Amino acid sequence: MFRVCSLPGILFPLGAPPLRPPRLLLLPFFFGLVATTAAAAPKPNVLLIMADDLGYSDLGCYGGEIRTPHLNSLAEKGLRYTQFYNTARCWPTRAALLTGYYAQQVGRDKLPGGKSRGARPSWAPLVSVDLKRAGYRCYHSGKWHIDGMPLKNGFDLSYYLRDQSRFFSPKVHWENDVKLPPVKRGSGYYGSLAVADAAINHLKNHADNHADKPFFHYVAFAAPHFPLHALPEDIAKCQHRYAVGWDKIRAQRWKRIQKLGITKGQLPGVEREIGPPYHFPEHLEILGPGEVNRPLPWDTLTREQQAFQQTKMAIHAAMVERMDKEIGRILQQLRAMDAWENTLIIFLSDNGASAEIMVRADGHDPKAPAGSASTYLCLGPGWSTACNTPFRRHKTWVHEGGCATPFIAHWPKGIKDSSTLRHTPAHVIDVAPTLLKLAGITPARKVPSPGCSLQHTFEDGGKPLHEELWWLHEGHRALRRGDWKLVAAQGDPWELYNLAEDRTEARNIAARHPERVNILEKRWESMAASFRETLETNR
Repeated sequence: MFRVCSLPGILFPLGAPPLRPPRLLLLPFFFGLVATTAAAAPKPNVLLIMADDLGYSDLGCYGGEIRTPHLNSLAEKGLRYTQFYNTARCWPTRAALLTGYYAQQVGRDKLPGGKSRGARPSWAPLVSVDLKRAGYRCYHSGKWHIDGMPLKNGFDLSYYLRDQSRFFSPKVHWENDVKLPPVKRGSGYYGSLAVADAAINHLKNHADNHADKPFFHYVAFAAPHFPLHALPEDIAKCQHRYAVGWDKIRAQRWKRIQKLGITKGQLPGVEREIGPPYHFPEHLEILGPGEVNRPLPWDTLTREQQAFQQTKMAIHAAMVERMDKEIGRILQQLRAMDAWENTLIIFLSDNGASAEIMVRADGHDPKAPAGSASTYLCLGPGWSTACNTPFRRHKTWVHEGGCATPFIAHWPKGIKDSSTLRHTPAHVIDVAPTLLKLAGITPARKVPSPGCSLQHTFEDGGKPLHEELWWLHEGHRALRRGDWKLVAAQGDPWELYNLAEDRTEARNIAARHPERVNILEKRWESMAASFRETLETNR
C-alpha cells in the first residue's frame, strides 16, 4: 500500500523503513489563489456545524437514544462517515479544521519537548480568508478557541461566545469583534439559542443584501461541553430515560450501532480504573457524595449516586436535543432563502465525550436545581464511557473514544447517495481542502497542507484518502497507517490494533508484531520531527 494524500513524506511500501520528509516539500511557494473550475459552475454554500464534547454515539443516527430528528434527517438524506477523526481536544481540532494542517504543524498544540500553543504562522490562514478572496461571504457564530479574532480572519459577521462556563449569563462575548456587555442572569439568554439566533440573522442579512454571492457559515455550538446547563423544560423530557444506568445504555447503543452497520466487532470491557484526565479532589468534595469519578458498575452505586448520575446524563441529553432543535431552525432559514439545494451541510464534534470532573466559574450550589446557572456539573467517566460507545477512552486520549467523531455530509445538489455510510478514514484536516476545492480555488501555500479534499468520497467511498494519520495531545499519541493503528496513552507503552478487524481497539496485538510497532513508531517520530522543522524554518 502507498500513501495517497499525506504529509510529510514520499511514497514508500508499508514494510519499508521510515524516511525523513524531503526538504523539497518545504520550499516556499508563491501566495495567492488560482482558479481551477469554470466560472459558470455555481459555487456551493457551506454550513459547517461543530458540537463540543459530543460522544461518538450520542446522535440517534449513530446509535444513541438522544432524540436528534434534524440531524437524523440530514443523515438519512446524505452521508454518515464512520471513520472520521478529530484531534481529541477542542483548540487543536478547530485549528486543524479551519486551516487544513495538523495543529502541531502550525504551532497550535505542543510537540514533544516544545512550547505550548501560540499564534499561527502567516502561511496557515483560516479557510475563511481564502474563501472571502474567492467571492464568498463568511459568517461565524459560537465558540472560537483559535488565535486572533473572527473579522481579522476573513469573517464578515460574527457572534463570538467565549464564556463557555455560563450558558445562561456569559460575561465574555463579542459581536463583530466588538466586546458586548455581560448578560444578566434571568434575562432569558441561553447559549445554544443565542448561537442559532446569530446564525439565522447572518443568513437573513445574506439573503437580503448578498444573495448573488455564495456563503460560508461556521456555527460552533458550546453544547454539550461542561458545565451541564440546560433549560428546565428540556431536562424534564430526558429525566427518566437514564434511570437504567450507564451499563445498560452502553449495551443498548452497541446493539443499535451494529444494526446500523456503523461498526462491528467486539465491545471492549469498561476500563473501570480510568477516571478524569485531571484530578481535583477538592472539587469532588464540593460536588458531594453523589459524584463518582470512576465508571463503576451501575448496580454498585448507592441510590444517591445513581440519582445524581442519572440527572447529569439527562442534562447532557437535554443539551444535545436543544442543539438539534436550534440546528433545525437554522436549516429552516436555509429553506426560506432558497439555499437548501446548493448548500453543503457538515456536522461533526471537536472531540469525544469528556470524563472531566471539575468546578469552575461561579462555582456549584448543591441546593440549586441541577442544570441551572448556579450549578457546575460535568459528565464524568461513567457516562462518557457510554457516550463514546463502542470505543475506549475519552476526550484528550487518542484512542478511538477520544478522537473519533460522527460526521454528516448533506448536499442535495452535490451528494446523490442518501442514508449511506462512508467507511473511508478521514480527518478534520480534510475539511478546509474540501471547501477550497468546491469553491474552485487552489491556494498557493508556503508549506503544503496534509489535508485532502473529501469531494470524491461524496460519490464513492472506495478510494482511500490517506496513507497515514497522526495524533499527539498531552503525551497521548497515535499513528494510523492503512488499517493499522499504533496508539499509546501518556507514559504507557505502544499498543497496536488492526482496525479492519478490531475497530474498537479491544485486542492489543503489539507483542505479536514488534517489527510493525517499530516501523510505525519511527514514522510517528519522523512526522513529529518534520513538524518541528517546519515551524523552525518557516516562521
